[in-house]
Amino acid sequence: MKRGYVYRLEVPHREPMSIRGYVFGDEQRERSCAIVGATRGNEAQQAYICAKLVARLTQLELAGALDPNKSILVVPCVNPYSMNIRSRFWPANGTDINRMFPGDEHGRTTERIAAGMMRVLRTYAMGIQLCSFHQPGDFLPHVRVTHQGSLSDESLQLAVDFGLPYVMHRKPTHIDTTTLNYAWQAEGTHAFSLYSRATDRLDERSAREVEDATLRFLAARGILRPADGEGCFDDAVGVAAGAPWAAGTRDAAGAPWAAGTRNEAGTRDAAGAGEEPGTPEARDAAGAGEEPGTPEARDAAG
Repeated sequence: MKRGYVYRLEVPHREPMSIRGYVFGDEQRERSCAIVGATRGNEAQQAYICAKLVARLTQLELAGALDPNKSILVVPCVNPYSMNIRSRFWPANGTDINRMFPGDEHGRTTERIAAGMMRVLRTYAMGIQLCSFHQPGDFLPHVRVTHQGSLSDESLQLAVDFGLPYVMHRKPTHIDTTTLNYAWQAEGTHAFSLYSRATDRLDERSAREVEDATLRFLAARGILRPADGEGCFDDAVGVAAGAPWAAGTRDAAGAPWAAGTRNEAGTRDAAGAGEEPGTPEARDAAGAGEEPGTPEARDAAG
């Protein structure tokens, strides 16, 4: 693992604002996937998931589980100034960095940050952004793909490899055209928006689900691999020693089935947590115990 600066912004009267990145593998070869965490100052969960990914990827790289011809970039936080004061938006003028892409080298501060980030992020074949909800509610972890022509159609097929309960494919609105996801696709990058259940608080279970989903996706794309057939991944990635990768499934040691698949009894486990068919827990896709058909149960996307 190599640590460095993805972008540095010179500012008056204090040290430069530095956006750190962590590179795994040889970035001089294939730049395979970039993972971006918090773009807003209240996205503690998204920064936390990136920290967990950095720790896991460090272990996996040391174990020889990273393809030596590929590389991964992890950027835990794009907006450290706002993070320091827990402000969702840029403290000086209230702008949102994730509404400033692809950026402007000579524009406002947040536009310059976005432009500086894009110089690096556009060089990666795939991009994963850990996003947050702007509406209150209880949500299932899921992945979204913004429709933007044939590239997004292919991305939609790839998104299944995250193994999350569902993939949302949506047409962009005007405001979406200034997001990182949209800018990535405009540069030819397969872009995915990955949603956890929390934003300004830490949800350990949800963080682990998103962490596992990300590793599962990287494995399905051949970026991660078992080292010398030794099964160096634990059962969270769903690989037993010497077994093939199986996106969205778990190993045969009794671990839960992935959400949306059928278990041995032929019933669906909506929560992916191994509950008995017909119980309230198995019916509760959002983890909050709502009865099917209620507004709460229907509102998976806010």
